[in-house]
Amino acid sequence: MTRILHFIDSLSAWTGKAFAWCIVILTFSTCYEVFVRYVLDAPTVWAFDMSVQMYGALFMMAGAYALSQDAHVRGDVLYRLFSKKTQAKIDLVLYIVFLMPGALALIYYGYTFAADSWFYKEVSWSSPSRIQIYFFKTLIPISGTLVLLQGIAEAVRCVICMKTGEWPARLHDVQETETMLMHEQEDLRKLEEEHHV
Repeated sequence: MTRILHFIDSLSAWTGKAFAWCIVILTFSTCYEVFVRYVLDAPTVWAFDMSVQMYGALFMMAGAYALSQDAHVRGDVLYRLFSKKTQAKIDLVLYIVFLMPGALALIYYGYTFAADSWFYKEVSWSSPSRIQIYFFKTLIPISGTLVLLQGIAEAVRCVICMKTGEWPARLHDVQETETMLMHEQEDLRKLEEEHHV
């Protein structure tokens, strides 16, 4: 089971990291637009659309990656005080009630939007350059599928934790300093408990 969970985590991580390059494209296109607009007085007609599409692609395709790293924003004032089994029960209910229906809606309606957009070869109505957007709309059902797959993996983690009392191991990646310090403190606390026993 761990291999399957880690495969799903790896897929989410690979996708998130691949689409993280959108931020580089977004940065360069914005800098270019600022330069040509204010220095050369020759604004582009495509930079605004480029920034919207790059940011949208990054936002949608990084969702499963953030979920795999347990990095989504969470109001954990009370949650962190609960036992791991209670946390797992809460998470499982939230995944089933909120995440999975939302992901299924992204897949179902996103597929419809993308299919219509491909049929009409849709272009941006707000862009003077009439940039094509049908391939970007294809990312909606793809991102929904990735989030659903990662959500299933997280639900399985919850079930395992409810049975064992411990969260299954995750594939680790770069973490925020606050998270690293929190894990270090937990490790120190465990060492102290072992020495006192």
